[in-house]
Amino acid sequence: MTSKTLNASCLVGLLIISCAGPLAGQQKPQWAPGQVGMNAGILPPPGFTYANISLNYNAGTFNSAEGNAIPATGAYNVWAVENIFYYVPNVKVLGGNLGFMTVFPTPATGSLAADLDPTKLNHNLSLTGGGSGLGDIYVQPFSLGWHTSRVDFQVAEAFMAPTGRYNPGASDNVGFGYWGNHFTTGTTGYVTKNKGTSVNLFTDWEVHGSREGVNNTSKTPGQAFTMEWGVGQVLPLKKDFSQLVQVGLVGYDQWQVTDNGGTVPVGSSGATIPASQLPRYSVHAMGGQIAYILPKKNLSFNFKMEHEYSSSSHFLGNTIAFGGNWTLKIPRK
Repeated sequence: MTSKTLNASCLVGLLIISCAGPLAGQQKPQWAPGQVGMNAGILPPPGFTYANISLNYNAGTFNSAEGNAIPATGAYNVWAVENIFYYVPNVKVLGGNLGFMTVFPTPATGSLAADLDPTKLNHNLSLTGGGSGLGDIYVQPFSLGWHTSRVDFQVAEAFMAPTGRYNPGASDNVGFGYWGNHFTTGTTGYVTKNKGTSVNLFTDWEVHGSREGVNNTSKTPGQAFTMEWGVGQVLPLKKDFSQLVQVGLVGYDQWQVTDNGGTVPVGSSGATIPASQLPRYSVHAMGGQIAYILPKKNLSFNFKMEHEYSSSSHFLGNTIAFGGNWTLKIPRK
């Protein structure tokens, strides 16, 4: 397997995971982990790329700040379908490729941004939510990607605009109700010369604006840091490398890194407490990913499942993501 063959397959066949976008969720930041894994550092080649990710997060447990399960009824089940559009012009900036990306529309179901009553974080919880609609828009107006013989690396600056439905206290919110800024990085290092074996790391640091709450309250969610990683191996399904498969081990880790700001209501009495008293959340997961790649058609499909094995002040469940992508190269080769 030549390095030229694998380089082409990575650049045009596995873009869906480097085009990941965010989803909503209470006691979770805007970025929904589990979308990036293998090939985290690969920016699409010059041209237009369309990617589609269907993502499901399903949890029947909510863990306390100590990591112990809180008695709960129902399940927190969210489905979202991300439509991702990427444009990479055939120009260089600082030696890297310039890129632009947006994620919209994102149809979603489930109570994506419903508040949890802080007085019940150590008592019985109802995890059942409802509602459907379009989630917030995610825009990445700037990204740069560099490609070398042993490393692919990209950095990006993005924001999430509160365009989805949000009403304070509603149980069917689909939008977050606040702005978010995302600084992301992606790195793919190649263990072997032919780029068949890779190690990958993606990071997202997000900072949030203020969100209106009930009873004249407002909350600024604390900043969050997400790390997604993967170790993968590409194998040929045909001797001419027209069909490839990539398999690997993937996982994610996510933390709230600063306290919340503002105030939040307590119960139905109208009383409030400082949002900084709410505990910080964290979650950790591990799973597997498989991708089917058709390099000559600039087309690929993949499936990923990750199980959350630890969390605090956070749901504990499973993330499933699957979809495909296609690139129209400009100029054509």
